Amino acid sequence: MNINVQSEIGELECVIIHTPGKEVEDMTPQSAERALYSDILNLSVVSREYSQFVGVLKKAAKVLEVRELLTEVVSNDTAKNQLLDRICLNEQVECIKDFLMDLHPREVAKYLIEGIPLEKDTLTKFVSSEKYSLQPLHNFFFSRDAAFVFNCRVVIARMASRVREREALIMETIFSYHPLFKGVEISNPLNQTDGNFIEGGDVLVGAKNILLIGIGKRTNTRGIDFVIDSLKNYLDKFYVLVQELPPSPESFIHLDMVFTILDHNYCMIYSPVILNPSKFKTIKMCVENGKVISISEEENLLRILNNLGFEYKPIFCGGDKDSWIQEREQWHSGTNFFALSPGRVIGYGQNVYTIEALQKNGFEIIDALDIIDEKTDLNSYQRCVVTIDGSELSRGGGGCRCMTLPVFRKPSSTS
Repeated sequence: MNINVQSEIGELECVIIHTPGKEVEDMTPQSAERALYSDILNLSVVSREYSQFVGVLKKAAKVLEVRELLTEVVSNDTAKNQLLDRICLNEQVECIKDFLMDLHPREVAKYLIEGIPLEKDTLTKFVSSEKYSLQPLHNFFFSRDAAFVFNCRVVIARMASRVREREALIMETIFSYHPLFKGVEISNPLNQTDGNFIEGGDVLVGAKNILLIGIGKRTNTRGIDFVIDSLKNYLDKFYVLVQELPPSPESFIHLDMVFTILDHNYCMIYSPVILNPSKFKTIKMCVENGKVISISEEENLLRILNNLGFEYKPIFCGGDKDSWIQEREQWHSGTNFFALSPGRVIGYGQNVYTIEALQKNGFEIIDALDIIDEKTDLNSYQRCVVTIDGSELSRGGGGCRCMTLPVFRKPSSTS
């Protein structure tokens, strides 16, 4: 399989997702914070909402499931042995390796995602409050974060929290060993000195020579420096646009929670962050012939992109009249849209003021079920927003862009 992503909006050809399972609700209010949640989820409701999401994706592109890819990869003894060694060492659970090595590949994949219950065979384990010896991957359905594709190269994330590091290890193993991705070039900050953090939700592909990267709780300056270093001998000239994010609340964890690209000439923004240069810095970096030749602080992302030849009209998350509504809808991933092709995007329908703002700018509103049931055709619309139910999904802390890892998009005029 060829991989290539040169923009946020090129027609989607192939995407990796992880359908949420038992792991998303296997937590309590007390353990939710450790799992990076602000609330606990109901799997039955999550599953209904997610089925709408994946149903629309399958009408637009080839959809690959992490669980299936992982099952196929761990059928390779070399890949399985290496992955289990790294997981067991990283999470200090060497005692589980022999158990996993003897299992069928599908069972190995299941346990690596859903966790391994703690066997209460010692007094210490018996009195322990822990339920698992290997914790479930509660956040893995946000497949965007563990890796991203820029042009023909995969960058494996260096997750900011230890509870998510296994996600990156799994994605690295998939891209390294799965036959679909044979020969793919991989950059991996996991091999770098501790202190480098970068997650895929913070990285937007503006064009084949432009990356937009958020800097905040999940991505730091060292992580961005690593990405620049890994690309400087790969591209003759490219730009990195860095947007500072608020340190709290957790709804600002990634850049795509305040800024996404919708079409050749439209983007979705949370204006209190994107249009507030006095409070949140925006930095433009230019790299040429392997060297950073300029770094400057600029007014905002829109101004920089305009100067680089990309003129986007901003559409405001929550509309442009009430700051409280803007804040509420940003909390529910109101900016977090995912483009299926230029001008055709998918997002949560409960953010009614954001959807109304899109409609005022020429985006037709389509219910996901009408696409799934083939009552309407995406290609018959120049611009549209497909709405899915997401009241439960959004409580996990992300939106439709968060739940996708595109590996191939057709080039667009913004590429």
